[in-house]
Amino acid sequence: MQNTNIEDMELGQRLRAVREQAGLSQRALAKRADVTNSTISLIESGKVNPSVGALRRILQGIPIGMSEFFAFEPEPEKTVFYAAEELTEIGKGGLSLKQVGGNLIGRQLMILLETYELNADTGRVMYGHEAEEGGIVISGRVEVTVGHERKILGPGDAYYFDSRSPHRFRQVGPEKCVLVSACTPPSF
Repeated sequence: MQNTNIEDMELGQRLRAVREQAGLSQRALAKRADVTNSTISLIESGKVNPSVGALRRILQGIPIGMSEFFAFEPEPEKTVFYAAEELTEIGKGGLSLKQVGGNLIGRQLMILLETYELNADTGRVMYGHEAEEGGIVISGRVEVTVGHERKILGPGDAYYFDSRSPHRFRQVGPEKCVLVSACTPPSF
């Protein structure tokens, strides 16, 4: 999960909902708007807040006007059960973050299946955000740092903390680490 604020997250979720309603992939919208695919991805995940000009250019690729975009109210997802292949990948590189549900609008909880490949971590810079989070290690080992506390957790071990404390996760040991986590309210 990355440091972000609610407005960035809501803008990203709104863009994703509008893009999906228009039947466009991230790649297709990026091509139409003449921006990189990673730009769309970063905005939708709430990691980047675009300038007004950049957002206007992206919305022209849908096409939808600014006022219509901000008036758009996406429907909350009503799916109850998810097959493994229906989980939404929001991680990258050696860190897989499979989110339960593609649309977190209207939800108070985010659940992730996290897989840390060898030497994967959330980054050297610790981050914090408005939430609480917890998780249980399923397999492998992970070093969890919260503020000035650090501990290596293995299968069956768990954590729970106030996410405003700067934190970091890092795979350690000879095998990948798998854990299940939850965060409330949803944050990226």
